[in-house]
Order: sequence, then structure tokens, then C-alpha cells
Amino acid sequence: MSTLYQGALDELAQVFAKVDDTAVDRACEMIRDAKRVVVFGGGRERLQIMGFAMRLHHMGLDVAVEGDMTTPPVGPSDLFVVTVGPGEISTALALLGVAKEAGAKILFLTAQPQGRGAAYADYVLTIPAQTMADDQGPAKTSVLPMGSLYEGALFVLFEVMVLKLIALTGVTPEQMRANHTNLE
Repeated sequence: MSTLYQGALDELAQVFAKVDDTAVDRACEMIRDAKRVVVFGGGRERLQIMGFAMRLHHMGLDVAVEGDMTTPPVGPSDLFVVTVGPGEISTALALLGVAKEAGAKILFLTAQPQGRGAAYADYVLTIPAQTMADDQGPAKTSVLPMGSLYEGALFVLFEVMVLKLIALTGVTPEQMRANHTNLE
């Protein structure tokens, strides 16, 4: 295996060595307990959380991606799951304020828990990986560019969360397959 691949894999392993698995379990419980889940992420984080939303749909959960035309309003029994690796972006801050005002619970995923976005959250799940907030100068820790380490960690994290949610809900592979599109 090339040293570039190994370097990226080693960095991902270092991220997950620092992730609090109890915190991941709590995040999964919040998802399980919600009437409806709406997700948001910007840029490449959006791509990762959209894939997660798709798996939640396969599991039979009521889930939507913020920004889609069919996104329902959120309220007190709902969960707004937001990923903002750098801790704050203007769009997320605005949406977090709306969700908070509507009474939705907020699960906030970030590498920068001291950022302004975390203040809106009912629960913060920290993913200790380089983002665009710390990808230059002496703060740079990853061979991967910009926020790629955080984004890659999101993919792995979301897949593990799906496994944990399967265990929590008892959903079967057959049930998940039945919710998969037939329009491919």
C-alpha cells in the first residue's frame, strides 16, 4: 500500500482513538428517540450527512435533508442533526436558531466544540479532526487537504452509527433493503 493511503488511514485511526464512544451512543439514542430527523451540513460535509440520511431512510426512520423541497418543519419531538467541522458557518447558525426557536432538539457534530454553533446544541459530538479552521500553518496536522480528514471521519462515523442504530432498533437487512429505491 502506498504511503499516502497508509498516512490517510493512520490519521483516521488517530481520530477514532480520541472519539468518545459513549458520546456516539448518546447521539444514536437521540436519533432513535426522535419522531423526525432533519440533517444539515455544508459543502463536502453535506455529502456525508446526505449519505447518512439515506441510510436512516433505509432503516425506516422519518428523515429529511434540510434544503430539499420536501423538508418538513421541525418541532419539539424532532431532532436537527448538524455537522459543522469548523464550529460555525453563517448558514448553520441561522438554521440552528430557527430549529431552537421551534423547539427541536439539536445534535451538533464538530471538531471545534468551542465554536458558536455548539451553543445551540442539546448535545455536542466532537470529532477531533483537522478542518478548514485549522488546516494552515502550525495548526495543520493532516496530509489531507483542508477539511478532508474531518469529512472522511464523518463517513466512517456515520457507518458505525448505522451499525449501532441497527442494534438499538432491531431493524433487519431485509427491512432496509425493502426501503431501498427501485429506480436505479
